[in-house]
This record gives sequence, C-alpha cells and structure tokens, in this order.
Amino acid sequence: MTVTPPAQIRRIVFLGSPPAAVPYLLALHEAGYEIPLVVTRPDRRRGRGPAAEPTPVGKAAARLGLPVAHCLREIEPAGPDLVVVVAYGEIIPARLIDRLAFINVHFSLLPRWRGPAPVERAVLAGDSETGVCLMGLVPEVDAGPVHRRASTPIGPDETAAELRDRLVVLGVDLLMGALAEGFGPPAPQTGPATHAARIEPAELRIDWTGPAEAIHRVIRAGGAWTTIRGGRLKIHKARRLAPRPGLGPPGTLSGTAVAAGAGGIELVAVQPEGKKALSATDWLNGARLAPGERLGR
Repeated sequence: MTVTPPAQIRRIVFLGSPPAAVPYLLALHEAGYEIPLVVTRPDRRRGRGPAAEPTPVGKAAARLGLPVAHCLREIEPAGPDLVVVVAYGEIIPARLIDRLAFINVHFSLLPRWRGPAPVERAVLAGDSETGVCLMGLVPEVDAGPVHRRASTPIGPDETAAELRDRLVVLGVDLLMGALAEGFGPPAPQTGPATHAARIEPAELRIDWTGPAEAIHRVIRAGGAWTTIRGGRLKIHKARRLAPRPGLGPPGTLSGTAVAAGAGGIELVAVQPEGKKALSATDWLNGARLAPGERLGR
C-alpha cells in the first residue's frame, strides 16, 4: 500500500543521479520548495580521470548549497512531506515505502517498459509513442499506481537521447503541475506489462543481414557498433536508404552507404576504435578501404 502525498507539500527530499534528473531538482528549488536532503549514488570515477566525482545530481545539489547523502537511511530523519525519485538507480526498501509518500517519475507509459531502460527499449521496439508517468511506489519494480501521465509520439528518426531530453521537459511540467494542483487519487496500472531490461552491448552489435528499419532502430538507441578490419566501429548517427539495386551483400560499403538485408543505411557519424567521433565522410577518406569491403565481418 502506497502512502498518498499530502495536500500541502513544502518539504521534499529528492532522489536522483544522472543528468536527466537534474532539471527536476532545479525546478523544485526554483519553485521555492524546501529541500532538506538530496540523496544520490556515491561518488565514483566518471570518464578517464583517476579521481572519483559526484553524480550530476550531486554536483547540482552542491551548487545549490543543498545537503547531499548517499544513504537511504537518512531520508526519514529529514522529515519530508514527499520524496521525489527520478532515476535514482537503487531499489527503495519496503520499510520506507510503507512509511513515507513517494512519487517516482518514470519515462514510459506504464505498464509498458517497467525497468531501467524504458526509453531505449521503446526505440528498439519501434514504438510509435511513449510518455512520462508520476507513480507511487510499491515493492515490485515500477508497478505502483499512477497519479498522472502524459504521452508523446516518437519521431521516426529520433534517437533515444533526443527522446529522453523531450521526456525530461514533459515530466518536469507534469510534476510541477501535480505539486501545484494536487496529485489526486492514483489509478492502478492496467494491461500487459513489459520489462525494460538494461541494454547489453551484444544487443547493440549491428546485424547487417537484417532490414534497414531494424538496424536504424539499434543506431537510434545509442551505442550501436559493428566491426571493420578486426576493430570496432561505433555508429553514432545514420539515415535509412530507400531500397535500390547495386548495394551488394549485407554490410557492403559503397561510399557512406551500407547494404542491409533489406534496404540500406547511410552512415553520418562514426567513431573508430580508440579514436574520436567524426563524420562518416572524413572516416572513409582516412580509412582508405578497398572497394567492396564489408562491415560486420
């Protein structure tokens, strides 16, 4: 049983970690809510430097002069009216769920895509729309009742990163509206649930024998890769090509065009192993590939 948010909310403890959570913290602070505590994941190495760094939320909280903790045990002593959770990265214990009012901002139209990678899964699956839900917490992951939801179409060429940026803005508006107007009674989730498991690197390896539409979705999800001459080549951006004769077997390069099992893909931005990202044209100029070389071998 979830604890219903009170009608009057002034003190909010915020839980979050990645960049997508920062705009929510900033909006709550700008709106004048008292934030007695920000809980985020512990400092760790982020990038190639040797030193441990705070999470993006931890850095934002420090700039705002807000107390920061890395332990969930410190939430209850802070005396919040409400705990707002945005991509915190850890399961909330049932003992806290039973005692405190929580609102979790989740980037999907629940119950579709419960789990840690809802945006990427929506893109990989070819969903035509997704959205944001304001959800109460229950012990089962992302299964809580929904107070408010907002939907948005997914563009045919939109990347997961671009979509997430839009969902962040949509979710901030949804949360601030609920805080101003009241959350109201939540509704239980209905319909079949799907799980948004973390994306494994093997899932992002491009199968050039597949249709161009499926390959394009993998690239749009972020982190797509293939191989060339024994090394990895990341594909950061690409466009679908209309079916046309003469592209050759799957994986065959013809300029920036790559043959797929059905149709083709035009490479736009790539990153060779151990090097910086660059345009596909610049990569080809430097790689000096032989005619007919194939990706994915």
